[in-house]
Order: sequence, then structure tokens, then C-alpha cells
Amino acid sequence: GSACGASKRVGRPVKWVSDRTEAFLTDAHGRDHRSEAELALDADNKILGLRVKTIANLGAYMSLFSSSVPTYLYATLLSGQYDIPAIHANVKTVYTNTTPVDAYRGAGRPEATYLLERIMETAAREVGLSPAEFRRKNFIRTFPHQTPVIMCYDAGDYDATLDAALKAADYDGFAARKAEAASRGKLRGIGLSCYIEACGIAPSAAVGSLGAGVGLWESAEVRVNPVGSIEVLTGSHSHGQGHETTFAQLISERFGLDTNAVSIVHGDTDKVQFGMGTYGSRSGAVGMSAIVKALDKVEAKAKKIAAHLMEASEGDIQIEGGELKVAGTDKKLTFTEVALAAYTAHNLPEGMEPGLKEGAFYDPTNFTFPAGTYVCEVEVDPDTGKTEVVNFSR
Repeated sequence: GSACGASKRVGRPVKWVSDRTEAFLTDAHGRDHRSEAELALDADNKILGLRVKTIANLGAYMSLFSSSVPTYLYATLLSGQYDIPAIHANVKTVYTNTTPVDAYRGAGRPEATYLLERIMETAAREVGLSPAEFRRKNFIRTFPHQTPVIMCYDAGDYDATLDAALKAADYDGFAARKAEAASRGKLRGIGLSCYIEACGIAPSAAVGSLGAGVGLWESAEVRVNPVGSIEVLTGSHSHGQGHETTFAQLISERFGLDTNAVSIVHGDTDKVQFGMGTYGSRSGAVGMSAIVKALDKVEAKAKKIAAHLMEASEGDIQIEGGELKVAGTDKKLTFTEVALAAYTAHNLPEGMEPGLKEGAFYDPTNFTFPAGTYVCEVEVDPDTGKTEVVNFSR
């Protein structure tokens, strides 16, 4: 209120910036776990089981997502990229005197990755294997893969990302760099993180079974105007990720139109009927999928109209470069001509409604599981403890 009042008084924009003390008192904290983990291996250093005990701080009181972050969003990722036949996770949440925890930068996934990658690193060193090769030995290689902790990974190629990261980091040359650093009195270390994420947060039925009050589908409406320009209404919202560009590219690639012909409408409750918003890495996986479903319907109708106008078979209509063409002939109509024909409605297939506007809802059938590998190399001055990140590859 004070910044708004000051702005009115001085007749110019006024910006308020909180200091760190205020942030600590008011902002949601991302995570605060105390965990113990045990890994069981067979004689061939294949993982037999993982046991995790975690005490998670929720802060002084419950916030929006706090109870799900150290439980459903954490324990379900504890298999990582590895084929672990048995996993037991016990999470106890506690209230303390700190600021509440809420979804912040990964929400549960970084906690799972950190714990799992630390124990993988520790185990590799204890059994005398290269940390890279120990991980490789235990990678999941057949998909779909059902983990013991709910998630079913649809696809992945963890060897490929590990190989690319090791090459980028010149992992094999590390021993020489470590020796060179030692000659200067410095310590060198190298570490890996083979992470997995769960994005496009979840089927409505899955969250419904956990007591959620809403579904996690997304909506889209694609409105082709009589002049061939396209308006896309999406229920997700951009706050800096560039949806305006990415979503427009979908339409541009599908119909061969200039992206300038496409406008993306989000957050306008006068126009957008329903939507579930942006969080949990869902706008691409769920929001764009809804747009694609609506585009499928638009394309099918446009092809029907074009086939009718050019007296061709619907299956022979191809769309490229902003034109609808009859395969194997020189017959063609521009996308704009088809759009105009849809709205003038002088010559449409029998029984077809005028217009070219379609909507769709998309409810994810599963999470998506992006994964990768990071390699970090550091140099430490043992006298001062000063640490320098000398290489960070992925």
C-alpha cells in the first residue's frame, strides 16, 4: 500500500525491494531435511535395496503444498536413474519455529536427487569402483520401468547423458589435473549428479486419490479467424518462460504460418474459460498437449473443407508452407482461403457447421521424466578453504 501511495504522490513509478531479513521472515523456505540412508549391494555391486529415514521440517504452520513436498514429491523420486528392486522410505514431518516450507525450485525432487547421488558416490568409493561406472552398472535399461515408489518411467537413455557429460568434462583426464593441482598445493575433486525429474504433474485421477480438490488437466482453444490469423487461448500462464514464443511455434510449424499471425491469450478470464495454471513444469507437457489436441481438430476440419472445395479426397490433402495442397497435383488453396471459406460458408461439406474454432482438454496419462547428468570439478585451497568451481559440464 505504501509504495502505491508514494507513487501517486510523486507521480512516477515507485519500486519496493525487500531486504534479506524481511525475506527470511516472509518467504516460503524451499526445503529442510534430516535424512539417514542405507544402500544394500550384492557381490557384483548391483543394488539390492535402499532404505531412507527422513525428518522434514514444515516450518511453523501448513502452507499450500508443504505436506506433499517432502512426501509425494520426494519419496517417489528416490529410485533416480537406477534399477533398485526394493525401496523403503519413512518420512516424518515436524512443525518448528521457522518460516513455512512450500514448493520452491523443484519441490522434493532436488532433495531426492541429493540424497541418492550422495549415497551412490559414497558407495562407489567404498567398494572401489569409479563413481561413473558404479552408476552405469546400476542404470535402468528397459522401459517402461516401474519403480517400487509409484512412478513408472516411460522412456530414458541414461548411458547417453552420462557419456556426453563425461566427455564434456574430460572425466578421463581428471587424474592428471588432480596431480597438477597437488603440485601447486591444491586439492582437486570431481563429482557427478545423475538426476531425474517428474514433470507435467500428474493425472487427475492420481491426485484425486490423494485428496486433491481439483483435476490437473489443461485446456486450450484454437480460434482461426476468417483472415487466417489464429488466436490460441490457453489455461496455463507465462511468467517469463516465453510461452508466447513456444506456443506460437507449434501453430507455425503445423500450418506453415508466420508466428506473427498467431496470438497467445493467457490469464484473460473474460476469454479463457478454465485452466489450471503454471507450476510443476506442466505448461509444455500438459498445456501444449491440449493445444496440439485442439490443432488436430482444426487441421481435420480444414482438410475436409479444402478437399470439398478442390474436389479431392481428404486423405490426399497436405499442409505445408501455409497452403493446403492436393498430393500429386498442382491444386492448392492458401490457409487464409480455407479459413475464409469456413466463415463465408457458401460451399461447405453437407452438414458441416461454419467456422474454424476448436477446443480441447488434455489430462496427462503419466508424468514425463526428463533426466540428465551434471559433472562438477572443483579446486580447494586447503589452507584457506577457498573453493573454485573450475568446470561444470552436462
